[in-house]
Amino acid sequence: MTIPGIEALDELGADGPAARTVAPDGDVVLLVPSGSPAARAAAHAQDDELTCVMEITDVAPVAMSHRIRGRAWVAGWLTPVPCGERTRAAAALLAERHPVGELLGIDQAPRPRRSGRPAAGVGPAGRAAWALLRLEVGEACVDDLWGADGVEPDDFTTAEPDPLIRHEADLLQHLHAAHGDQVRGLCALLGDRSDIVCTRGAAIPVALDRFGLRVRFTDEADRPFDARFDFPEPVRNVTELRYAMHALFDAAAG
Repeated sequence: MTIPGIEALDELGADGPAARTVAPDGDVVLLVPSGSPAARAAAHAQDDELTCVMEITDVAPVAMSHRIRGRAWVAGWLTPVPCGERTRAAAALLAERHPVGELLGIDQAPRPRRSGRPAAGVGPAGRAAWALLRLEVGEACVDDLWGADGVEPDDFTTAEPDPLIRHEADLLQHLHAAHGDQVRGLCALLGDRSDIVCTRGAAIPVALDRFGLRVRFTDEADRPFDARFDFPEPVRNVTELRYAMHALFDAAAG
């Protein structure tokens, strides 16, 4: 995250959000260390508007060169989530979307110290170790394989997560490890281009969503080529994905 006039976050990411999610009203809820520059700045801003830009990098879960699939920037105004019901509601939302165990003890009385460990949810001098911040979205931008484009706040609010998002990393790794030959066989669906772009190395599954599968091939000059294989219709769950993948593999096998 970048906050104008505030020192840069730790390069290793220790001061950045440990988890984030989008609330029903479109605000982004962030769980950050209570001593981080973002938490301190939001706490001291009070009625002043604290602008913030959050950059998100989408990295492919399968090892390959050029693993970055896209980047997004979300800009808006950062404020602390008030204590009480709103804090508990936001914490519950984060726990549902991104479980992080004892990190969510931010609005609870400290639990007893365990042997050799600090009390849960408590930092130095008895302070809460974590803070919840709210980023009210003013504008957003996405830059990926299809180009760069802006996202209006209303569209950001109404957007629905892809139903495969929680499973994508495991599914891509499984396809790469257990179905490499079948993934490479999809090159047959590229027609005349298959003799040009599918000549070297393995085919690597890059991305997966409800609409289809993206695979990276390599040509004779060792240049990567990404191909998108659309499903007959969008899938709603892993069961439907299984049938869609079998349909792709069967079509490629002829």
